[in-house]
Amino acid sequence: MTDFVAATTMQSEITMQRELGRWDSGQPGPTLLVTGGVHGNEPAGVYAAQRVLAQLQERAPQIRGRFIALVGNLPALSENRRFLSRDLNRSWDQESLVVNQARGEQERSPEDREQLDLIACFVEVERSASGPLVYCDLHTSSAAGSPFLCLADTIDNRRLGLTTGVPIILGIEETIAGASLEWFADRGIMAFAVEGGQHESDEAIANHEAVLWGLLVKLGILPEGFVDLEPHRQRLRQAVGSAPPIVEIVHRHVIASADAFRMESGFVNFAVVAKGQLLAKDRHGDVCAKHKSLVMLPLYQELGDDGFFLARRVRWFWLLLAKWLRAFHVAALLPLMPGIRRDSDDHDTMLANPRVARWFVVEFFHLLGFRKETERLGCLAFRRRCSRRVNRSL
Repeated sequence: MTDFVAATTMQSEITMQRELGRWDSGQPGPTLLVTGGVHGNEPAGVYAAQRVLAQLQERAPQIRGRFIALVGNLPALSENRRFLSRDLNRSWDQESLVVNQARGEQERSPEDREQLDLIACFVEVERSASGPLVYCDLHTSSAAGSPFLCLADTIDNRRLGLTTGVPIILGIEETIAGASLEWFADRGIMAFAVEGGQHESDEAIANHEAVLWGLLVKLGILPEGFVDLEPHRQRLRQAVGSAPPIVEIVHRHVIASADAFRMESGFVNFAVVAKGQLLAKDRHGDVCAKHKSLVMLPLYQELGDDGFFLARRVRWFWLLLAKWLRAFHVAALLPLMPGIRRDSDDHDTMLANPRVARWFVVEFFHLLGFRKETERLGCLAFRRRCSRRVNRSL
């Protein structure tokens, strides 16, 4: 018997309960787990999930698997603030989680408590899954422009991400440590974040909803024909416009409150900027682009430590080369190369001595699905995350 639980389907208000709702037929199959409002000033993902849940409740389809939607930062959402004490989309690495769990209740910030509660929900969903699990984290940005996906660079994530029709951003996990996607990637779970559009815009809600309907059908949770996907696909095509299908982050401009950072007006996601073009100003003076690139996530809000990102387009040749190199397990040969060895504490991490391995090291590791982490013992550390084998049936 189909089970439906929804705290609210009213777009004018956001539930103060963690679980927004779920649709579960009781039949084995994939699980699509969605979070909205991890940043408290980004309610569009919550509203989009409410729309999907309302349609499922009204039409009561027999599905294969589950659709589960959770609300992220409840206290921050109630105040329409990105966060109250710290960014909830940071510190999801194992070391930070251990520190959080060791704190006393009185020492924990509101985001510490939200994080531990979300982890308990994630663990329950993972434990009870009867098939592949896919995680989708819904966000918006302070700038307008095309929606896009951020994901850990695995072939499975790329494959599923490309079916959404939304551009993919690679390399975000190399510049931002401890995003919630990292918790899932460490477990081999397919996961990505969707930047749906500008804060508080109707378009962002509709873009999120379009992605969710597409995923539900693509994963086989909903039967073909239950929802007419063409209007949703057309919406995403119009929203994406001429944005390239895949880009890679090449620079993150980190800021602090003391910097008095101010982004120049008029930038949108995927805006092309020339070398030397003025991007922002801070207490040190002008901040200019060091080379021709694409601007991503320019900051036009009070809170946040990312002033902007710069990206470059990834050509299809390199994507195909990466696919074949990984298919033939070329990474297994890495320890045989001069200056490269496997980390004795982590089978999926390689250490490269920059005094020996000197030419195109980062680029080569990227092709094999590795991303650069902090240095260890004077070596560059590159870690690879692999999806579970069960995901390949999706």
